[in-house]
Amino acid sequence: MTSPEPLLLPAPADTLAWIGTRCDGQLDHARDLVARLRAERPTDALAVLNAWNDVELAVANAAAAASVYSQTNPEQTVRDAADEAEQRVDAFHTELGLDRELFEIVSAVDPAGLDADATRLLERVLRDFRRAGVDRDETTRARLRELAQQELEASQEFSRNIRSGVREIRVRPDELAGMPGDWMAAHAPGGDGLVAVSTDYPDAVPLGTYCSVASTRRSMTLQRLNIAWPENDAVLHRLLTLRAEHARLLGYANWADYDAEVKMIGDGRAIGGFIDRIADAAADAAQRDKAVLLERLRQDVPDAVDIDAADLSYYSELVRKEQFAVDAQLTRTFFAFEKVRQGLLDVTGRLFGLSWQRVEVPIWHDDVASYDVLRDGVRIGRIHLDLHPREGKYKHAAQFDLASGVRGRQLPEGVLVCNFGTGLMEHSEVVTLFHEFGHLIHHVLGGDQEWVRFSGVATEWDFVEAPSQMLEEWAWDAAVLARFATDDEGHTIPADLVERMRTADDFGKGFHARTQMFYAALSLRIHERVPDDLTETVRETQAQYSVFPYIDDTHFHCAFGHLDGYSSGYYTYMWSLVIAKDMFSAFDRADLFAPEVAARYRDRVLARGGSGDAADLVADFLGRPYTFDAYAAWLAE
Repeated sequence: MTSPEPLLLPAPADTLAWIGTRCDGQLDHARDLVARLRAERPTDALAVLNAWNDVELAVANAAAAASVYSQTNPEQTVRDAADEAEQRVDAFHTELGLDRELFEIVSAVDPAGLDADATRLLERVLRDFRRAGVDRDETTRARLRELAQQELEASQEFSRNIRSGVREIRVRPDELAGMPGDWMAAHAPGGDGLVAVSTDYPDAVPLGTYCSVASTRRSMTLQRLNIAWPENDAVLHRLLTLRAEHARLLGYANWADYDAEVKMIGDGRAIGGFIDRIADAAADAAQRDKAVLLERLRQDVPDAVDIDAADLSYYSELVRKEQFAVDAQLTRTFFAFEKVRQGLLDVTGRLFGLSWQRVEVPIWHDDVASYDVLRDGVRIGRIHLDLHPREGKYKHAAQFDLASGVRGRQLPEGVLVCNFGTGLMEHSEVVTLFHEFGHLIHHVLGGDQEWVRFSGVATEWDFVEAPSQMLEEWAWDAAVLARFATDDEGHTIPADLVERMRTADDFGKGFHARTQMFYAALSLRIHERVPDDLTETVRETQAQYSVFPYIDDTHFHCAFGHLDGYSSGYYTYMWSLVIAKDMFSAFDRADLFAPEVAARYRDRVLARGGSGDAADLVADFLGRPYTFDAYAAWLAE
């Protein structure tokens, strides 16, 4: 069989027309496939599943194109067209799930004789129909259609407001004391003598870490915690209300219960128990390390009684520098962006037996670098790295599907969307890049599937972060970093510095875990019961879980983008980390490239995509069920 070709993307001038061709063309194809399925009404189970697979592939192709271009394209007209296309795709998908005739065709088949993957697919399709509400009365199904449309529109508006909500502060150069020289060189004063500093990551993160002027840090913190306020307060409230009604119509107590049903955790009520378990385990370490920060703050502010987000990064950096001999301004000199990007490709290529071949193809912006992914000389997918900020672009870091792999029919293609500068990187940014690239590798390696439903990162949503979190470990290994981390004079990052960096990074892991549980508890609570006052709920939840106080007149939830995509499931980051720590325990820390374990992990976890339950994939790799032990031991170190 001839290997399929990658997706042919449009030249910038043709993008607007291509959005219609790709999205609506695939939707029209899906409609034709559905009409044929209705007309032929096959009774053979495999024939029905193959027909359904064709429909799902067409819908996935339409949805992927709309999502990527809505989040990345530099032209507002294209982003708007992609948003509108996404609405049409979502409406069609909703109709599929509520179509009783299609449900009757699928549910009537005899599963006898199907292999394990096909049986699993049939079970998932029938479950999807039920969760869509196909068995409800017509009035309820009509309302579910309305809710799905309104939820998507609210979700898109929430995301747009964050993308367009970039703020800035304007300060004198002397109010930026402590900032690295290369950062200052890239931020020349304007005609009024003031320096503009935006809330985008490459500006705001270094400022919070290095600027010694407390008032400047606080001004930036206030701006960052008020992105998309007040508009997203109302948008989020509307989205939560819609989700709550949606869940009730389907017979669930709340959205959290509905959402958790298809995750590893299985039950919304279990999420709160998990959050409290992590919070309790981290309590002592959190208070211990916070006390260190507060003591250091009091050297500068003797009457300080607490420390909050405006000072957290700065004093964490000072403690690491003074007590652990780790100077991030020195460390960052070893992490020039171009070297890091190439180093990441080299490291992951060796680890997983892959090679990356740069290709020049039409793309949506000149910043984007595209690579074919080869295994044993055979192209198995394509990736696109869109790693720098610009106006109108997605503001965080994420992997987006551009095409889901289907064996012999379609190569997997993924897009990495981040917001790094083009010069020196913080080591934390290097870790983030490794993390997000882990999703991209999972998407490509897991893309050799017969059924599109199981392609790529298609496992339970509370497992998808585990492979990415585990890949972060390679960004902390001295032997790995020595492959690409060199300064301008060619000196390799010293191994003893990397060791100190690891020790310093462990400082604060307790209060970091508590902060994560604040985010997780917030995402759960507002989906269990929609509060009248979202800001007050933020304040109350932060007081219960975080060890750092709420800052008055801020509205963090308005730019907390995960409340859209992850809804009630932000706990999944920590749930996945528990699994990631256990999976990493199988690797030899003295040789992270040991081929046997790396190949076993690649083949038994990543390459399986969603073709098995996550717990089973992990047990197959580890030779046992995963446990909480490795995470607990790490937290106690």
